[in-house]
Amino acid sequence: MTPASHDQIPEAALAWVRAGKGAALATVIETWGSAPRPAGSQLAISGEGEMTGSVSGGCVEGAVIAEALDALADRKPRILTFGVSDETAFAAGLACGGTIRILVEPVGDGPEALPEPLLEALTEARAASRALAIVTTPAAWTRALITPGEDPAADARFKSDRSGLEEDGRFIAIHNPPLRLIVIGAVHIAQPLLVIARTCGYAPTLIDPRAAFGSAARFPGETILDDWPDEALAKLAPDARTAIVTLTHDPKLDDPAIRFALNSPAFYLGCLGSTRTHAKRVERLAAAGFTPDQIARIHAPVGLNIGARTPSEIAVSVMAQITETLRT
Repeated sequence: MTPASHDQIPEAALAWVRAGKGAALATVIETWGSAPRPAGSQLAISGEGEMTGSVSGGCVEGAVIAEALDALADRKPRILTFGVSDETAFAAGLACGGTIRILVEPVGDGPEALPEPLLEALTEARAASRALAIVTTPAAWTRALITPGEDPAADARFKSDRSGLEEDGRFIAIHNPPLRLIVIGAVHIAQPLLVIARTCGYAPTLIDPRAAFGSAARFPGETILDDWPDEALAKLAPDARTAIVTLTHDPKLDDPAIRFALNSPAFYLGCLGSTRTHAKRVERLAAAGFTPDQIARIHAPVGLNIGARTPSEIAVSVMAQITETLRT
């Protein structure tokens, strides 16, 4: 499955250019205080006023769209600043001293515009799940594509997954591959969980060797692997941008996945089951030689304690806990 459409912002800009509509990209390059969107957030605007993405809480977008249309007319990029003294920014949620700076770039022709081939290269890398950064130097309006290992400053930002300005004036926009969620067990909870995960920007994969559970009819359009869980995980090679959730309640399926996950760099491992079920799981893992520190990585019972009852509510609690683990 492709990422959610609202995350396809460079792709939308390129599609508008190819359709002859023209497009501009607006990117948050710096924030202070309570700005609602982090550096790297983007808004694409077509020459016909269509838009996707966001750079603030809402009302700044109107001013940014107007500037973007002007940029499409004069073919010149510009940097906009909105702060608490601006009524537009105040209405957008910057009332607590927040300030944002936004880079607006027309795509295509013009010596200072964002070159279309550069945008094409970016979308190709994103489609192939390859990490890539666009490095822009506003002082000269030069741009370069950088991959991991080419630039120490960019490497630090790839690792932290944070776009931003460097002391030398360069803005490094990080485009890491999507975060991944691997779910073991094609049970009812998995159905809303995969949808919510994709909405949050994850690329989900479902693992279940039981054909009756992991069917395309129950999970239309999803990536489903019918290998044994540990074998499937070995093929997927979880990394530090991967969350893993086990949902089957069956030790024959969950335990191989858990053992593999505990030896992986996955940033999150959550396991469905009651406190009693988890206690038995801990006994099995300890008997298999896993240390208390390793076992402590498991979030069980899975999900934040929000009183969830239905499969959809449990899925929300799981995704909330994954987000909390990632961001704190």
